[in-house]
Amino acid sequence: MLSSSRSSPIFGPRAAEPAPSAHDRVYRGLRSRIMFGQIPPGAPLTLRGIGREFDVSMTPAREAVQRLVAEGALSMSASGRVSTPELSNDRIEELAALRALLEVELASRAIPRAHMALIDRLQTINTGISEIVANRDAAGYIRANLEFHRTLYLRAQAPAMLAMAETVWLQLGPTMRALYTRLRRSEAPHYHRLIIAALKAGDEPGLRLAVRSDVTQGLKMLVG
Repeated sequence: MLSSSRSSPIFGPRAAEPAPSAHDRVYRGLRSRIMFGQIPPGAPLTLRGIGREFDVSMTPAREAVQRLVAEGALSMSASGRVSTPELSNDRIEELAALRALLEVELASRAIPRAHMALIDRLQTINTGISEIVANRDAAGYIRANLEFHRTLYLRAQAPAMLAMAETVWLQLGPTMRALYTRLRRSEAPHYHRLIIAALKAGDEPGLRLAVRSDVTQGLKMLVG
């Protein structure tokens, strides 16, 4: 899976790249797990436990954790306790607003460069999402959903903006796991079909509306 995302350190290195350092291996592994909702909100992490899991010493474990704290993917208390963040309603609203701003703009920039191969790829991903939903695979759903969006946004050719969007996804990862449980989906998101239809029609206003609705409507359920 994720063949369109192999160049990103978030989704995994290319096969031709040199083997990552111990620090990079821990960082990438933890980053992926957090982004794809494999670790729930408020889950404690210890350097000793991370070191055992990745078979590394304390130093690369500490360096990876420090990077993830700096990116907002992990929280560190004054006493040094590390955990995945439990987002307040205000923080969820802020991140949802960022998703709407960044991802609507990325989609708008992508539409002039859209082609049938892209639309076919998005339809294939969306079919896969339906199968994942049937299997009740929360982490698989989050991964495939982000792949759908990232595949579209790559056509925007705006790497700095996409990197910012990925940082927001990372901060929302554990919360998205909670959202998936709340939604109890039985099929792929309705707005994905609207996104694909707007791309086919070259309908930029329709695409902007569909993307904004898709990235915000679920998160609104967690606020209240």
